[in-house]
Amino acid sequence: MSTYQALYRKYRPQTFDDVSGQQAVTQTLKNQLITGKMSHAYLFTGSRGTGKTSCAKILAKAVNCLHPDNGNPCNCCEACRAIDSGSCMDVLEIDAASNNGVDNVRDLRDDAIYTPSQVKMRVYIIDEVHMLSLSAFNALLKIIEEPPEHLLFILATTELHKVPATILSRCQRFSFRRISQEDIAARLQYVAYQEGIDLDDSAARVLARLADGGMRDGLSLLDQCASATAGELTAERVYACLGIAGERVCGELMGYIAAHDTARALELFNRLYAEGKDLGAMLDELACMARDLLVLQTAGKGGIAMLSGVASDQEALALTKVLSSGELVRMLNLLQTTMAGFTRSSSRRMDAELCLVQMCRPELDLDAEALNARLTRLEEQVKTGSFVPAQTAPAPAQAQPKPEPEKTDPAPAEEEPLKQPPAEEMPMGFWSELCAAVRKELGPPLSGFFAATPDAPVQGALAGDTLELRCGNGFTAQMLDKPETLAVVSRKASAMLSRNLRAVVVDLSARPAGNPRLEQLMNFGRNHPDIVTIKE
Repeated sequence: MSTYQALYRKYRPQTFDDVSGQQAVTQTLKNQLITGKMSHAYLFTGSRGTGKTSCAKILAKAVNCLHPDNGNPCNCCEACRAIDSGSCMDVLEIDAASNNGVDNVRDLRDDAIYTPSQVKMRVYIIDEVHMLSLSAFNALLKIIEEPPEHLLFILATTELHKVPATILSRCQRFSFRRISQEDIAARLQYVAYQEGIDLDDSAARVLARLADGGMRDGLSLLDQCASATAGELTAERVYACLGIAGERVCGELMGYIAAHDTARALELFNRLYAEGKDLGAMLDELACMARDLLVLQTAGKGGIAMLSGVASDQEALALTKVLSSGELVRMLNLLQTTMAGFTRSSSRRMDAELCLVQMCRPELDLDAEALNARLTRLEEQVKTGSFVPAQTAPAPAQAQPKPEPEKTDPAPAEEEPLKQPPAEEMPMGFWSELCAAVRKELGPPLSGFFAATPDAPVQGALAGDTLELRCGNGFTAQMLDKPETLAVVSRKASAMLSRNLRAVVVDLSARPAGNPRLEQLMNFGRNHPDIVTIKE
């Protein structure tokens, strides 16, 4: 019974022409092999799964191949077969992560001076070279700078910034770029055909997107999904196998967030959670979609080529008309903060639900970022003409009053007492939260006037669109009756109640209050200045 071999190992490229998405690197190496202008040390850099180790092994075979074909190894001669099987003692692949000490490098340096016994050149492939210690790098310097003619070094790393400059200056550097989704999808279709896997085009695109530029990751995901399901491998089966929501559900959830429909967003999230979807994957999909929408917002239709593929082009363009750039930036920050906290969180579900609620209801946050998101949304609505102010109900038509007969009696009639607009009942906790927010921004000495206690020098009262700051003495009223102070109070109160409010200062010590008879006399004086003179 033969042992099963993983797809990424079974279909590892054997020649430079088999390497996908790295034509610039492979063509340069082939030209050097054809012309014989080889370097003594190479440094391959790039993200995971882009072909660094594969190209290193192909290069090791090509320099020792007995019958090279246009820079490619023949894979048939004794040298190529020995290197492929791992029996060639002159081609060594070293993992720097587990052999990172200075003693390991000294042993390597002592063995490297001996001439090869089986092939033409002795080749050392050092993978993840950035894991070497500083002393190990120093021990490697001299032999890399002036190696024997029979020696070739090939270094590979995913973190170039950790390699010392002294090593970089002694190597020819080749940068492996991320493989495009089209190239990964094409390779997956080829492998699926060879393996007899019925792979749908949509499923291949999903796997290519999830691979994030790494061919090895794409083949591993194909191997996993093909083993978990029988029959045609579709995008929906890929979603079910990998525990992700999928582009359709992710777009539906983003639509609820854009519409500020918190109830439906939480209902959909709860259904996905019950189905066993991974919370981190769901938030990552939302972050990718928010990123795509932000790219479209800033780059226009030219940004379509930069989309990650989480949402369709039509769906993304439709959502950009609803969400502003400020809202998208705020969503991205919220999602990234939540995902970063998953590693130390005791309740990931609660964190994800709180993140959804905050995205649906930006008015819950009073920070500058949330206010900016709401303002940019309003600006976009005004710019596009979709903003429609709320229409108030028209007042009922009143009958024209009948003319009253002239009164001959000059005696004044008793008038009704002065009526003030009734004060509204403030929401529970509004005044205490407003005092805390105002104290934080104003600072002393003005912050000392705002306290949510019955004996505080300032008490708040709502009357329509006006927030009255009722001061018990003239000194408090004089200190607070300043434009910058009132602007702070108005902004904080408006943000908390989600409506425009204007803060005004009312000096209770400077006006008669609680004396209806005195109010009647003052009203009489105002209406009859020829009889009584009232000094306000």
